[in-house]
Parts: sequence; structure tokens; C-alpha cells
Amino acid sequence: MIVPRATEKAYVAQTQNTYIFFVPKAASKQAIAKAISEAFKVTVIDVRTAVRKGKPTRFSRGKHAYPGTTFRQDHKVAYITVKEGDKIPVFEETKADDKKSDAKDTKEEKVEKKAAKKAEKAEKKVAKAETKAKKEEK
Repeated sequence: MIVPRATEKAYVAQTQNTYIFFVPKAASKQAIAKAISEAFKVTVIDVRTAVRKGKPTRFSRGKHAYPGTTFRQDHKVAYITVKEGDKIPVFEETKADDKKSDAKDTKEEKVEKKAAKKAEKAEKKVAKAETKAKKEEK
């Protein structure tokens, strides 16, 4: 189970064709490279791994007992470098980018709607002026 890691560090690393994934602790570098190349149809050049030790967390043993300390699970992280020109689509488009582009589109649409409303109002004023002039002529 290889899970992409969507953090600022991961997005900066992708500019150097390096992608960051959480991987199972028992996975070897060869197994990780094979799984990534098959899943995303890319050529893997390098795999670097690091095991991040779990942080200590405190927990309660009851109302009158001292709290205890346990540790969160360790995580293995793989830094995968792919061939120049290959891309992993998981990191390419994010919902935040889509929302920003949608927001820009909606701003442009709002401006267009305002302009259309102003044009309609101007046309109505002209039509009213024409009908008044016709009534006064009669």
C-alpha cells in the first residue's frame, strides 16, 4: 500500500523529479521501485528510504493514576526519483488549484454579467424615452 505524501516539501521535491510516498515498513527498495513503475507507468531511477520514528504521546490510566507514555507508529517514507520528463499524475493537479482557477473564471463571469446588466438598463432607458416621446407626440 503506497500512499503519496501531499505536503509542501513533496511539492517542492517534485520540481527535481522526486516524489515522496509512505510505504510499508517491510518493503524493499526494489519492491517499491517495481510497484511505482507499474502503478504510474514511469521509469524509476532512484529510491531512497527513511524510517521515521513515532512520536511519544501521553495517555491517561484513570482518575487517580499517573499518565503513561506510548509511541505512535513508525513510518517508512520513500523518496522516488523518476526519469526526466516522466510525471506522476497524483501530484500534478490538486483541488486547491482547481478552486483557484474556478474562482478566476467566476470573477470574469461576474464582470461579464455586470456589463450585460448595464447594457440592459441602458436599453430600457432608451426604450422608455422613446415611448414617452411617442406619447407626447400624440
